[in-house]
Amino acid sequence: MGKIAFLGTGNMGGPMALNLIKANHEVCAFDIVPGHLRDISGAGGEIANSATEAVQGATTVITMLPAGEHVDIVYHNDILPHVPPGTVLIDCSTIDIATSKAVHASAVQQGCEMVDAPVSGGVKKAIDGTLTFMVGGSDTAFKMAEPYLSTMGANIFNCGDGGTGQAAKICNNMMLGIQMASVAEAFSLAENLGLDAGKLFNVVNVSSGQCWSVTNYCPVPGLVPAAPSNNDFEGGFAANLMLKDMNLALAAAAQTGSDVSVAEKATTLYQEFKDAGSGGKDFSGIIELVGKR
Repeated sequence: MGKIAFLGTGNMGGPMALNLIKANHEVCAFDIVPGHLRDISGAGGEIANSATEAVQGATTVITMLPAGEHVDIVYHNDILPHVPPGTVLIDCSTIDIATSKAVHASAVQQGCEMVDAPVSGGVKKAIDGTLTFMVGGSDTAFKMAEPYLSTMGANIFNCGDGGTGQAAKICNNMMLGIQMASVAEAFSLAENLGLDAGKLFNVVNVSSGQCWSVTNYCPVPGLVPAAPSNNDFEGGFAANLMLKDMNLALAAAAQTGSDVSVAEKATTLYQEFKDAGSGGKDFSGIIELVGKR
């Protein structure tokens, strides 16, 4: 299938690149943090000294970058000027829809096949190769990207034209952010009412309040073995990243005139959590903030 250039090998991108290497793909990686490349090198991947060097001779480029500004710069400065028409471009970053569509337009103008393919599932599923990908792009681009996405994930959804993958991710994470805030409030209320958290957990898991944030990620320690709450909210999905995604949702809502008043309230909680110095903790740690109110 040719050489894959993988740009951005942090907590999520690193395991994703490793799964491509394990599947016998030729991978050349670059990250601005040299330490992020150590495992890639150890697994047999090639390491580049720059993004431009990484994409030289690549037939596929995969990016996993922090924000829209990074995607815009890397694609317009380091990727598109250095790849030929027909190159498959897969952006797995979670960014604003406007930037995603602009990069798509530039890629199509150059004759490349591009998809936006943000992910859901967190670090564990990135390691396991069981991520969910929400994909936006032409049918041709989707078909060309799908084999690579299937190596890194278990659920690959074609969401429509360029930018719709980002739209799906933003809507999903908006729901998750609201959901976790409500779960944190419910368990805090239960404590104040003298209701044991374990007993509430058992009830909710077979009742109408059941949701992913309770069953898989409960913010109360000791109820879900793999939840970050058991590790003082270290690891997992940082509150800073959830706040970023919530703000992306609010921006998209403002652009479309959509009412997201519940999301606005939840966003203020994550902002307050960050301002208190806890932005590096898992977003489920918001229960620490809610419980002090």
